[in-house]
Amino acid sequence: MGKEEPKKSAKQKRQEKQEKKKAGKEDKENEGDAGAEDAAAALKNLSTSTVSKSVANKEAAAARNVTGELGSNPLSRDLKIISFSLQLYGKRLIEDTTLELSYGNRYGLIGSNGSGKSTFLTALASRELPIPDHIDIYHLEEEAEPSERTAVEAVVDVVREKVEKLEKLAEMVLESHGPEAEILQDIYERIDRMDPSTFEVRATEILIGLGFSHAFLQKKTRDLSGGWRMRVSLGRALLLQPVLLLLDEPTNHLDMESCCWLESYLAKYPGILVLVSHSEDFLNGVCSHIIHLTSKRKFVYYGGNYDSFVKTKRENDVNQMKRYEKEQADIKHLKEFIASCGTYANLVKQAQSKQKIIDKMMEAGLTEKPENDRSIKFHFPDCGSIPPPVLAINDVSFAYSGKEEDMLYKHLELSVDLDSRIALIGPNGAGKSTLLKLMYGELSPTRGDVKKHSHLKIAKFHQHSVDQLDEDMTPLEYMNSQFPEKNLELEAWRSRVGRFGVSGEMQTAKIKYMSDGQKSRLVFAYIAECNPHILFLDEPTNHLDMESIDSLADAINEFAGGMVLVSHDFRLIGKVAKEVWLCENKKVEVWKGDILEYKKKLTKDMERKVKAGLTTPQ
Repeated sequence: MGKEEPKKSAKQKRQEKQEKKKAGKEDKENEGDAGAEDAAAALKNLSTSTVSKSVANKEAAAARNVTGELGSNPLSRDLKIISFSLQLYGKRLIEDTTLELSYGNRYGLIGSNGSGKSTFLTALASRELPIPDHIDIYHLEEEAEPSERTAVEAVVDVVREKVEKLEKLAEMVLESHGPEAEILQDIYERIDRMDPSTFEVRATEILIGLGFSHAFLQKKTRDLSGGWRMRVSLGRALLLQPVLLLLDEPTNHLDMESCCWLESYLAKYPGILVLVSHSEDFLNGVCSHIIHLTSKRKFVYYGGNYDSFVKTKRENDVNQMKRYEKEQADIKHLKEFIASCGTYANLVKQAQSKQKIIDKMMEAGLTEKPENDRSIKFHFPDCGSIPPPVLAINDVSFAYSGKEEDMLYKHLELSVDLDSRIALIGPNGAGKSTLLKLMYGELSPTRGDVKKHSHLKIAKFHQHSVDQLDEDMTPLEYMNSQFPEKNLELEAWRSRVGRFGVSGEMQTAKIKYMSDGQKSRLVFAYIAECNPHILFLDEPTNHLDMESIDSLADAINEFAGGMVLVSHDFRLIGKVAKEVWLCENKKVEVWKGDILEYKKKLTKDMERKVKAGLTTPQ
C-alpha cells in the first residue's frame, strides 16, 4: 500500500495547473503587456466588489471631498495615507492628518457623534483614498439582499464567487507576468486563507455564533427580517476575511450571546480591522490599537485596548495641563516684569531680554490646553414622588397569537417603583422588548393585568425613536413645536438642548443633517422635557458616542425616578442597574451574580453551542 500524498495548498495546486498551461505557449511579449493591463483592471474590480452598493451612491459621493497621498509601499499590505483630509458638504471633518493601518492590527475608531467616523469608513470603502488595488475591502453597511437562498447559501455563494474571481485573476497574472509575479503569492494566500473545502462548515459555525438556530439556517433570506439579513451580511464579511474589514457598530443587531461570540472571533482577526463601536467592553475585548479622531480633526494613535487608551490619554492630559499652566505662568510673570520696567533706561535691556524669551517660546510653539471631553451633561428633572405601588404586573401571561401553546410569558408577578434600576437580559427572542411594551401599555396581556398609578408618567426610548423627529425642522423649532404650552422662545431652548450635546450651529441646522447619534441626543432632550417618573430604555446606546453614554449613565444615577433598561452594553448595565432580570424560558427571574459573571457564562455557552452546532431556538 503506497504512502498517502501530502495535502497540497491552494497555491501549490493552482500554480502547478497554471504552469502546465503556461508550458507549451509561445512567449508573446506584446500580448503580455496587454495581459498585464487586464490583470490590473481585474484586480481593481475584484477589490471593489465587496463594497456595499450604497457606497456607489453618486449623491453621497459628490458631497465628499477627499485628498491624500499614498505613503506606504504600493505592494505592502500595510496602508499609510499622508496629508489626508475629508470634507462633507463643505464641512471639514478630517484635516491634514496621517492614516496608518498595519496588517494584523485591530483598530477601534473613536470620536464624538458627528465627527465623521462613518463618513470616513464610507470614503475608505469606496476607495476615494489612494489605496493599492491588491488591498481588498469589505464594508459592513447594509443587509444581505432577500432571495430564495438560505442563510448558509447566501454566505457561501458570495465567498465562492470571490474565490472564482481570484482563480481567474491568478491565471491572468500568470499569463501576463509569469510564475514569479509577487502578486501571485498574495492571491494564493487569500485563497488558502478562505479555504474553499470548508466553506459550508465554517459558514454554519459563523452563523450559529451570530445567533442562528438550525431552523433559521434553513430559512430563505427573503423570509428573514432586516436584522437577521444584517447578520448574514456580517457572516459574509467574516468568511471572506478581506485584507481590510470595516465594521460600523456591528453589535447593533446582535443579542448579548452573539456579541460575546463576535468579540472572541474578531479578537483573532488576521487582517486589518477598523471598528466603530459604542461599547467600551466590546472595544476592550477586540482591539489591539485605538485611533482617536479628535476635535482638532486629527487622528491620534494609541497602543492597547480602550481601557489602555483612557489611562494613557488621562496621563497625557495631566502632563499637558501641567506644561500649559507652567508656560502660561511663566509668560504672565515675564509680562508683569516687562510692564514694571516702564521707561526706566537701566531696565530697558532687561525688559527686551524678557520679551525675547517670550518670543522664542511663541516661536517654538506653546502647549495647547487639553480638550475638555465632558462638554455634554445629560439631565432628567426631578419627577416628584408617587406612593407605591407605581407599576404592578399581576399574574400576566402573554402570546401574540393569544394561544396557550405560543405563550412568551406565563404567570409573571413583577413590580417597578421610583427607586427601581432594572436591566432586562436574556437571549434574542426571549421577549425583553415585549415585556417593556406590556409595562408601557403598548400591548395588553393575554391573561392577568398591568396596573399603573393614575399619575404615573413613563417616557420610552427605543431603536426607532429618532423616526419621530421632523427632519425638515431645526432642533430648536422641533422642541418648540412639541411643547407649545411651555411658551419658551427659541433662544430659551438653546440651553435645554445644549446640555444634551445639541449645540452651536447644529441647533439651527435641519435635523436631517444630524448624525444618528446627534438625533438620539435630541430625543433624550425631548424625553427630559416630558418630566417622566420612570424611564424605559430599549437599546439606548446604539448610536451614542462614549461621552454621551457616560453622561447618560450619570444622569440615570442622579435621576429621582425609576428605570428599566434593555441593552447589550455590559458596561452601561454595570454602571446603572441595581437589579438584573433574566428573561428566559417564559419566566423572569433575578440574576444572582453581577453582569460580568453573566458575560462569562454567555461566552462559555456560545463556545459549547458553536462546537455542538446548536444554539438557542429563535
